[in-house]
Formats: sequence, C-alpha cells, structure tokens
Amino acid sequence: MKIIKGDNVLVISGKDRAKTGKVLRAVPGDGRIVVEGVNIAKKCQKPRQQGQKGQIVSLPKSISVSNVKLVCPKCGKAARVGYKVVMDDKNERKVSRMCKKCLAEI
Repeated sequence: MKIIKGDNVLVISGKDRAKTGKVLRAVPGDGRIVVEGVNIAKKCQKPRQQGQKGQIVSLPKSISVSNVKLVCPKCGKAARVGYKVVMDDKNERKVSRMCKKCLAEI
C-alpha cells in the first residue's frame, strides 16, 4: 500500500469529498485507512463501571485507500504516489516513495 500512517491525504470521493486529514491507521490487508475527521460515525457505549452513565461516542471509521490521494509535502498538491527503483548488483529494489507531479521524495 502506498499510503502509510502519518501521511496527509485528500478524500476524492464519498460523502466527505474534498476534506483533508492525517492517516491515523492503515490496514494493508484490507486496503483501508482511518483518516482523522473523515467518515465519523456515532457509537453507543455502555457504562464500564457501576454508577456511570452510557454515552454516545463519535469514532472515525475506515475508508478505502482508493478514495484518497496523498498530499505532497513539497508541492502541497494531491498527487499519485510512485516508487523510485534502484538497480544494484543485477537486482531491482524499491528505495522510497515519490510524488508523481513534482518527483520529490516523500
């Protein structure tokens, strides 16, 4: 997955389109991420101890990684992410992520 925890992303589809936020958690196996302030759902929470009241809590839910674009820290625009590939001793290996617009390393 090209988007990891701590990246700033722009939501490009869904009810929260055009919102930006920081990635709180990434789930590569499912292809989903949790973004701060996006896809907020309310959940009823039972009281944990006797004498406490139950409450309604707002939690960010996961969204598909295909519905977001990474915001490049250098150019500040939403862009696709690629990898820089380096050849060494007849082997190719991915070194780092890069912005497809300004070709800066992320």
